[in-house]
Amino acid sequence: MTGTSTGAAVRVLGAVGAVAALMTACTASPPREAPARLAVDDRWLQLSSADAFGEVSALDIDGHGHLFVLHRAGRPWVEPFPEAPIPQPTVHMFDAASGALLARWGAGEMVMPHGLSVDAEDAVWITDVAREQVLKFSHEGRLELALGVRGRAGTGAAGFGRPADVAFDGDRVLVADGYVNDRVAVFDRSGRYVEEWRGDGLLDLPHAIAADGGRVLVADREHGRVQVFAADGRPLERWEAPGRGHVYAVRPLPDGRVVTLEGRDRENRTGAILRVRSPRGDLLASYDVGLAGEKASLGHDLAAGPDGTLYMADHRGNRVVRFRLPETGER
Repeated sequence: MTGTSTGAAVRVLGAVGAVAALMTACTASPPREAPARLAVDDRWLQLSSADAFGEVSALDIDGHGHLFVLHRAGRPWVEPFPEAPIPQPTVHMFDAASGALLARWGAGEMVMPHGLSVDAEDAVWITDVAREQVLKFSHEGRLELALGVRGRAGTGAAGFGRPADVAFDGDRVLVADGYVNDRVAVFDRSGRYVEEWRGDGLLDLPHAIAADGGRVLVADREHGRVQVFAADGRPLERWEAPGRGHVYAVRPLPDGRVVTLEGRDRENRTGAILRVRSPRGDLLASYDVGLAGEKASLGHDLAAGPDGTLYMADHRGNRVVRFRLPETGER
């Protein structure tokens, strides 16, 4: 090969390499978001090895300062879902302040538990996506009411499509019927079906729900936003997640602010990014509350204590953490 042809070949190869590098750069995943890390406490709960959590799915606090934690006790999320109930207790009740374990229940009851919410009378409502039911338990774990038909999917008044979460607005029970039906189903406290909201196709996997002073906030997970409804189901506005993170949880705080939790980013990389918003939905701050380094977290649910302490269910980390927000200066 002559010097001229060799030089031309080098130039061609160089151009090909540059194009390949450009294509790689264009298709490479953008870097992870890196907000300030917030110090969290994951060691205050008093658990023996026999009580260790499986996948932690949900949590809430009752009026007596008890922290209820829902976990899957060694059963991972697998599809098709098993039919047999989980033989171990799936609900742990702690003293939220000291971390002392006060009670365990739910053995032989749940199949694939997902959401947990405590109402004003301290009843515990749990969604089970495999059972296709919303279950109401007494504070001590006695089953009092079951909405839906066990193991049978439905819509309207006939049942659920993998119900995800429950909230309460006066005498109404609001169900984020998330994985299949993409709706909010409304019941009265006796379990009678009232109506449903679909938001004209606004929802894509409503994963969490909360009532907030005449509004209903829905974590619209796959759309990457919070959908705000009026109490009568009218869509009001949308709070988009920065970077289109997947919103897994939404929780109003006693001071009027609202926090959301993103368990995955737009590249489907798991994590735990907390957003703090004003009552109007303005973004005030963002924090990383997941495991550091290469360990994977998946922020799945939030609870708020009356003293401002926040609690997070870390699904991938098999743990519960607590933390407090720094002051942002705006409410």
